[in-house]
Amino acid sequence: MQASLDLANAGFKVYLVEKSPAIGGVMSQLDKTFPTNDCAMCTLAPRMVECGNHINVEKLTYSEVESIEGKPGAFKVRVRKKARSVDPDKCTGCGECMESCLVQNYAYLEPLPVEPLEFAADELDEVNRVLEEHASEKGALLPVLEGINARYNWLPPAAVSKVSEALDVPLARVLRIATFYNMFSFEPRGELMVRVCLGTACYVKGGARILEAVQRELNVKVGETTNDMKFSLETVSCLGCCGQSPVMTVNDDIYGYLTQGKISEILTSYI
Repeated sequence: MQASLDLANAGFKVYLVEKSPAIGGVMSQLDKTFPTNDCAMCTLAPRMVECGNHINVEKLTYSEVESIEGKPGAFKVRVRKKARSVDPDKCTGCGECMESCLVQNYAYLEPLPVEPLEFAADELDEVNRVLEEHASEKGALLPVLEGINARYNWLPPAAVSKVSEALDVPLARVLRIATFYNMFSFEPRGELMVRVCLGTACYVKGGARILEAVQRELNVKVGETTNDMKFSLETVSCLGCCGQSPVMTVNDDIYGYLTQGKISEILTSYI
């Protein structure tokens, strides 16, 4: 990589041929390098990034040099590029191709018994209604999860399994998406979500004291729900109302210019 960069910076067009799927080689697997004990990735990463972005460096990964003919300054190189079955120019490294790989060998495992879904009749009807509402949409998984989350304020395990079954999406993928967004919860949450802003503006103007007041009033800590399932408490980094700091919300209601004395009055109004 360093040789490629030296030539590229001198104005030469460089073809960097690598037989593995990515540049970096064994060095990317090391912790320290001898004899200096330098961090291998600290040395390697800047060169990988520069090679990837340099206009004069074209990477030919998963390729091998088969022959070289001619003499220095006038030669031809034959390079064999191995089949990838993906377009490297469009690859984002998401890993989805691994799930559909035509040559991947999977070890056979006995299928686990499918546990029956435990649904109350009205809950099943509600989940089915959300599924039917988005049945015609392409990529309906996220809207369906949003609909169920809006209905129950969390994602019941039976509902998640039902979504996986109805949309024919692997349960692991449903869980991977659901756990990525913090708007989803796998624990029951209260009817009302109280979110206290601890962003810079709110924190400077007493956001931490507002949070303490809310915790005292509800007798819960951040991430907990009151025993009557009425309130759940969360903190956020910004609510976009910095001019009204300190700020908190109760569901979609926004309260700004808060003081500790206002907290009890605001929360009591929802009881």
